[in-house]
Amino acid sequence: MRAFGAFQRVVAVAGAVTLAVSMVACGSDQKDAGSGPDLGLLKSGTLRIGTLTDAPPNVYVQDGKFTGFDNDLISAVAAKLNLKPEFVGTDFSALLSQVNGGQYDLGSSSITITEARKKTVAFSNGYDFGYLGLNTTKSSGITSFDQLPGKRVVVVQGTVQDDYATGKNLNPVRVPNYNAALGQLKAGTADAWVSPAEIGEKMAKEQGGGTVILAAKELSAAPMAFAVAKSNDKLREAVNKALDEVIADGTWTKLVEKYYPGRAVPANFKPGSGSVKFTAPKA
Repeated sequence: MRAFGAFQRVVAVAGAVTLAVSMVACGSDQKDAGSGPDLGLLKSGTLRIGTLTDAPPNVYVQDGKFTGFDNDLISAVAAKLNLKPEFVGTDFSALLSQVNGGQYDLGSSSITITEARKKTVAFSNGYDFGYLGLNTTKSSGITSFDQLPGKRVVVVQGTVQDDYATGKNLNPVRVPNYNAALGQLKAGTADAWVSPAEIGEKMAKEQGGGTVILAAKELSAAPMAFAVAKSNDKLREAVNKALDEVIADGTWTKLVEKYYPGRAVPANFKPGSGSVKFTAPKA
């Protein structure tokens, strides 16, 4: 009887070990919570960010590093949350669905908040404003948006500029990224590119070959924000709190002055929750 009892104890211990191993194995398939509060992150301690590689000064790669106003800002936000930012390049046309589908924790790419986009993702509080830009060539004779009907207009697919051109019945040519849009102007296969003005102006100066210019711009009514999955309210709320902190400590102002030197901030624009005092960037 003593031998049988010992055998039972061995079986019980082995079963407990097997159960523990099974629970660990099953747990490895679950989404990691992140450091501190459960933020529903894809990997513990890491904020996986979908972004673009070719849209300076907002989001781009320089010397092998993801940088730009938006990406430096979200890196500062991640630091406030004790998270390591991990950037991955993608196309804008796919970014929002990839964020909501769980491929990234967050999207960073000067994303203008629209009602249509709210059907796919949730947004943080706004952190920037922007202008629609009109890029063309010096020889085109185009100087205003009113001249675009009947012209061959190129836009990046899925952007607010795409929405604008479609809403104006311009029948735009859609391309996957900003380099492709600029390339069409340089090649003469497009008359104009409706761009994010800051990006269009910088790319014209640095990559336009002396022929591409920013002819006009107009203020966009909606702010820009980071995109998160609609199901992840905890991450959205944490990002909003940390965003207010980097606004309050002067980081937001420093980044604006670095990437948009001399750019005036509209009187009615307040970044983040709008309740945080901040130093206006030098105009």
